[in-house]
Amino acid sequence: MPHRYFSSQIDGTNAWLGGPDARHLCVVLRAKPGDEVLVCDGQGTDYTCRVAQPSPESCRLEILSARKSVSEPDVRAILYVGYPKGDKLEWIIQKAVELGAAEIVPFFSRFCVVTPKKEEQKNERYNRIALEAAKQAGRGVIPRVRMPLRFEQAVREAAQCSAALFCYEAGGAPLHSRLAGGMETVAILTGSEGGFSPEEAALAERAGCTPVSLGPRILRCETAPIAALAVAMAQTGNLQ
Repeated sequence: MPHRYFSSQIDGTNAWLGGPDARHLCVVLRAKPGDEVLVCDGQGTDYTCRVAQPSPESCRLEILSARKSVSEPDVRAILYVGYPKGDKLEWIIQKAVELGAAEIVPFFSRFCVVTPKKEEQKNERYNRIALEAAKQAGRGVIPRVRMPLRFEQAVREAAQCSAALFCYEAGGAPLHSRLAGGMETVAILTGSEGGFSPEEAALAERAGCTPVSLGPRILRCETAPIAALAVAMAQTGNLQ
């Protein structure tokens, strides 16, 4: 399989790679004129390209063909994640991108262990992780990791989706029963290590989110969002 890169520098006949991607292709892989490369515009279109002018500063590629990416789900899944401690969020981002999430939105709730600190710097790293995961998974878009929200903001925003599913340890409707093919957008909210308070659960429901259950077992904060996203992708026909 040709190596995969993302580029915003694409016209009708050529694509260009710069920075680390150009160096990787031309120095590490020692690309030669005529070698084939797969380039994605990050908007869902894949281009099969041929190396025309290899250069570690700016590599020009000749476009051979274009097609819509077959790896993108037909449902836009937005994952709202209670901010966990340590490097758990990095793992969640990586696996969520692999499964097909369109967007990952951390939020701070009452029982979050961590407090906001250097969020702009962290967000840059989180988006680099999303980019690398998108390359590895063959995604057609680069999912975005948003800056953290307050819990109240997160539930209000999530409620605007076709389905807003609030994964609550105290119970709710089975998650799979609230999902079906044909949905345009699905928001999934999961908590941090401490879960949610009853007051937060009531606020989420008033905002328009549906309490759902992930079964009789209590899942860790890094397990719950990935399990819920996998169920959502399967129920909407995006794991076939």
